[in-house]
Amino acid sequence: MKFTKMHGCGNDYVYVNCFEENIQNPSAVSEYVSDRHFGIGSDGLILICPSELADFRMAMYNADGSEGSMCGNGIRCVAKYVYDHKMTEKKEISVETKSGIKYLSLTVEDGKVSLVKVNMGAPILTPAQIPVRVAGEQAVNVPIQVCGKEYRMTCVSMGNPHAVVFVDDTEKFPLEQVGPYFENHELFPDRVNTEFVQFISRSEINMRVWERGAGETWACGTGTCASVVACVLNGYTDEDVLVHLRGGDLRISYDQAADTVWMTGPAATVFEGEIDISEIDR
Repeated sequence: MKFTKMHGCGNDYVYVNCFEENIQNPSAVSEYVSDRHFGIGSDGLILICPSELADFRMAMYNADGSEGSMCGNGIRCVAKYVYDHKMTEKKEISVETKSGIKYLSLTVEDGKVSLVKVNMGAPILTPAQIPVRVAGEQAVNVPIQVCGKEYRMTCVSMGNPHAVVFVDDTEKFPLEQVGPYFENHELFPDRVNTEFVQFISRSEINMRVWERGAGETWACGTGTCASVVACVLNGYTDEDVLVHLRGGDLRISYDQAADTVWMTGPAATVFEGEIDISEIDR
């Protein structure tokens, strides 16, 4: 299998061009390639496929083999891949995902994509649609008991379910211990991605993330969008926020009047290669 290793702010995936490759068991392939000791090492697998509805289709699988609906950092890398590999000459493209069609604007320098702006669409705030088992029209600043301690969370879906929790210091927060308990909490029937956010100013926050099926990742595109939406809903920030992640920075703009979230950030190619996946089906 030919592949390309790419990352957006350190959120790394193995990308496969399914215009050329035929992947029979993507869940098993994702587990295999994601292993950082016996495989390539990544947060998961992303397949770039033909689409009847958009310019391209993206299928995303987590490191544990589960399929995800959307990946903000991943979709920026898809845009870079298709442009840099001359699969399109357009600088405005559409990508089909399990959470709908997303529209992307590409910034090109020296013939290569350096920055991508994504229209992430409207945040989903209705608890049943996120989903989270919380009463009311929205889950804003609601209590949750985790590891014997009460936290306050705001729940948002950006194609994936997110719980945003505000903390005093993201670096000192015991994410590795607490993250799995949020992910598998009974309030979340489909599990959840949890963002731990430190307020810096009305235009700047720090964020760490525990992703369902992957553990801590260095960045999460949908998670940064959910975090900024949560900040605005709680009155902490303005609508345009710079988000500092372990792997870099993303700029998120939440246009409440238009009910749209915009994400702007980099995409990078690490290396290309081939890997033998014949052992998977044995």
